[in-house]
Amino acid sequence: MGRPKGDKRARTRARLLAAARELVREKGYQTTTLEDIAQRAGMTTGAIYSNFRNRQALFTALSETYWAPIKPRIPEGASLAQILEAFAQATIEAIPARREAAEGFLTGRAFALNDPETLAQAREVTATHYEEGARWLRGLVDEPDLLIPLEQLPPILHALSDGLVLQRLLTPALIPDAVIHSAFAALAARARGDGRDPEDADSTAQGMDPRP
Repeated sequence: MGRPKGDKRARTRARLLAAARELVREKGYQTTTLEDIAQRAGMTTGAIYSNFRNRQALFTALSETYWAPIKPRIPEGASLAQILEAFAQATIEAIPARREAAEGFLTGRAFALNDPETLAQAREVTATHYEEGARWLRGLVDEPDLLIPLEQLPPILHALSDGLVLQRLLTPALIPDAVIHSAFAALAARARGDGRDPEDADSTAQGMDPRP
């Protein structure tokens, strides 16, 4: 019995991305062509277009492979505070793998900033990830009076986690584990409005002084 077609497609994508990674390391993003990638992978350019919409889509996918995903372990029935604590721990656990991948990740981001088509593709993919993250959170969190809408949490978590990891890699002594835990705990407290009247929080968010 043969392997499912989905397995073959996944293997093809993996080979193409591995070839692209090698070439980008050798030549850079700007001079790596689809023909180069296909030749290195021992495939045709048709195989690339069967798996990626265009060159920009391939490079966007490649950039994502550099960065180890954050995979929090969420206990059943977890509160938002517990979910964010799990994100803090998962961020810490991802640091070693992200250290090895940081150069490729940042190079890909720099390329995207200077290539309008790749940037548009990256924005589209990121927006989809945020929408999926919001749906995931809505299925987990049952706290109706949060001051931060659940739809805003995915981009906040993304920016917080990536920022902490990159700064930890640059200045490890200044970003110990305790700082990462505190950052996510502060986000949880802000979302729940701990220690602050919700009306005061809304006023502050709008730039108004809540004091009489």
